Amino acid sequence: MILIGIGASLPTPDGSLPRETCRAAAAALDALPGLSLRALSRWWESAPIPPMPGAPWFVNGVARLSGAAEPAALLAALHAIEAAHHRARPYPNAPRTLDLDLLDCHGQRQATPALMLPHPRMTQRGFVLHPLAEVAPDWRHPVTGETVQALLRSLPAQEIRPWGEGRIAAATSGN
Repeated sequence: MILIGIGASLPTPDGSLPRETCRAAAAALDALPGLSLRALSRWWESAPIPPMPGAPWFVNGVARLSGAAEPAALLAALHAIEAAHHRARPYPNAPRTLDLDLLDCHGQRQATPALMLPHPRMTQRGFVLHPLAEVAPDWRHPVTGETVQALLRSLPAQEIRPWGEGRIAAATSGN
């Protein structure tokens, strides 16, 4: 199982809104050679982490893919999709037109300057874990063995909500 985090907070130069860009990115993932989109979470809205006054909220989701992929080549493909949607990296955690994160690739572990698997910060982020639980409810962290439900219960308070629902000021679990 391959898990990809999808996020955006800024419109693209052509005017595509973040949720439209995320949908287009999911379609692009399904078009990658040798891979197939098996599940896509609903869209979630979340405040930036770390908090940035005045920064727009993010739209986030998780895609579950099947197929064979070499992690470095897959990461390069994700970066190409980001570039096609005008991704810029002016500073860490900046608002962006598209962010694609390789969260897990068949449970592989990797620690290089270019790629860390599983994604090193995914366990601290509700905007990753809530949608991940929708597409892979039986997923376990490849290093710790913790379930996604246990990770959700241990989250710090974060501002997050399913798309179109009222703000959840301190969502800390999968409740």
